[in-house]
Amino acid sequence: MQERDRFLPDESRRKTEGQMKQPLKHRTLSAAIVDQLRQAILDGTYPAGSQLRQDALGDAYGVSRIPVREALFQLEAEGLVRIVPQKGAIVSELSLDEINDVFDLRRILEPRLLAQSAPRFTAEDFEGLDDIHKSFEKAIKARNVSEWGQLNADFHMALYVHAPQPRTRAIVLSLLQTSDRYTRLQLSNTKAMGTAEKEHAHLIALCRAQKVEEACRFLERHIEAVRKDLLQVVAGSAIAPRARQKREQRS
Repeated sequence: MQERDRFLPDESRRKTEGQMKQPLKHRTLSAAIVDQLRQAILDGTYPAGSQLRQDALGDAYGVSRIPVREALFQLEAEGLVRIVPQKGAIVSELSLDEINDVFDLRRILEPRLLAQSAPRFTAEDFEGLDDIHKSFEKAIKARNVSEWGQLNADFHMALYVHAPQPRTRAIVLSLLQTSDRYTRLQLSNTKAMGTAEKEHAHLIALCRAQKVEEACRFLERHIEAVRKDLLQVVAGSAIAPRARQKREQRS
């Protein structure tokens, strides 16, 4: 309770506290919808080009349109949907420009975070990294697509856990969530899955040996290699969206 609230009558204080609780509940509801919609887009339930209608989603989740609208705005900020005038929210197409934008930022920010975090790793931190890596291996062997992207993000964020730059870590988490869609696509072939598994293991080994500078350089190469692989995978599927966009501009 804030100091000034101590002097409010009981009824007014209860009303004030109720007003404070309501936005938190509302934001929590919106965040839950964001998580479910994000997962549905990433697993292909809502493919690229799908229209996400606020009223239909509200009925599906049993909520009003307000938290749905806020969730769609959040997904737009992550690049997963586009808000189009008179059409509403549309699931974004795969984009070469977005891949370059996201991976440029990741290549700059993530090695900086690792440089700050790795020297502070404890034995418990390495146990956590090993556990995530083992789960990643199991997901690959089981071809559990729904877990690949999340485990990849968990692994990278575990590398940066001790970096004293919370805002940068929040930006990187958002970038990893955005690139999750592409990561799943990139990991859809056996060679890429094996490469990711080996490179993650090598990053852990370098950090464990306290070869921090080498680990940072390897992380940068790892991110760049994923980008190049993704550009090749997405290039073919990006042609159709560009052609469709040109047709829409002409009409």
